Amino acid sequence: MNNQKGFTLIELLIVVAIIGILATFALPAYTKYQARAKVTAGIAEVSALKVAYEDVMNAGSADPTLAVVGGGLTATQNCTLGVTGTVASGAGTITCTLLNAPAPVLGKVITLTRSATTGWTCATTALAMYSTPSCPGA
Repeated sequence: MNNQKGFTLIELLIVVAIIGILATFALPAYTKYQARAKVTAGIAEVSALKVAYEDVMNAGSADPTLAVVGGGLTATQNCTLGVTGTVASGAGTITCTLLNAPAPVLGKVITLTRSATTGWTCATTALAMYSTPSCPGA
């Protein structure tokens, strides 16, 4: 008798089926992880601009848009940035429109809003499951 070595076709098909089932659950979970990471990175980038914005607002001598746009920073790896505000009222916003992101968060906007009385607040148009507790989602 000849001893045959190797896997049978049925064994190989079972392995392929198991890998397919695992991939069915893993890919959506990974996409959600990527989307959450992109929103978190956007929040971190836009939050880092608060210091420059506050410096300009507290100096009271320049337009706060100069804190970002005047420095030549209009886009980062994760965001297209926008800045508005008036020194007289102390109110303004810094926005981040997400770039290079997974489909669930592509083009979503993170908005930091400054009020002279209440300080900074954060909001985003991304769903809450992709956002952080400090910046609630839609």
